[in-house]
Amino acid sequence: MNELNGRVALVTGSTSGIGLVIANRLAQAGARLVLHGLASEEQATDLCDTFERSYGSRPHFADCDLRDYAQIEQMVAELNQRYGALDVLVNNAGIQHVSPITDFPPEVWNDMMAINLSASFHTIRMALPAMQERDWGRIINIASISGLRGRGGKVGYNATKHGLVGLTKSVALELASTAITCNAICPGWVHTPLVQKQIDVLAQREGLDNDAATQRLIGLRQPSGRFVTKEQIAELALFLCLPATSEVRGVAWAMDGGTTAQ
Repeated sequence: MNELNGRVALVTGSTSGIGLVIANRLAQAGARLVLHGLASEEQATDLCDTFERSYGSRPHFADCDLRDYAQIEQMVAELNQRYGALDVLVNNAGIQHVSPITDFPPEVWNDMMAINLSASFHTIRMALPAMQERDWGRIINIASISGLRGRGGKVGYNATKHGLVGLTKSVALELASTAITCNAICPGWVHTPLVQKQIDVLAQREGLDNDAATQRLIGLRQPSGRFVTKEQIAELALFLCLPATSEVRGVAWAMDGGTTAQ
């Protein structure tokens, strides 16, 4: 339970969803957490209180707009000063928009590029010098199977996640002779509130109960017929921090119920 005892981990987008579950798993493994995401001051305090009650260590909350690289520079510089270095960097924050390219709002494209891709470039470039001084680090980019294959209507998401996989591979090669690794996790379909809305619509339209509608919908996407869970993604993130994976470098690790095996 103390695989990461004393290690400092920043998880972006960790106020909810996949990022929050990853943050909890790393804290459970002994890491000192830096949380980040969209939250009011009161919400951030409540979240840090919850972590402190659960794990006996109070996380630091970093307030940063990932669309602004100057804010990212300031955030990581302050964290390096506070802790000496970040040991684990999980780039999880991301946004989604689905529409044909002809209808895709340019401002949304720019935000997706900034948050889904450029933010990871900036956090990595700012965190690396201190990691290199210690000659240890784990960089984990939460990509998607959308970084491994294309799908109509998802030009922004596909482009940014493909870019994130490419960034991962390049950084991993630059660090190949060091004790710092960089890898990407590429989840398939995860049960989120947005997916549940699709299930609800299908259930109402076809007169199905929730379980039947879920199976109908997911059967179109993942051969396993099951969702990837946030907990499974968190376990893989932890695994990529362990000595057993010290030679796993530049991998885009699909966790998708067999989707990309087709």
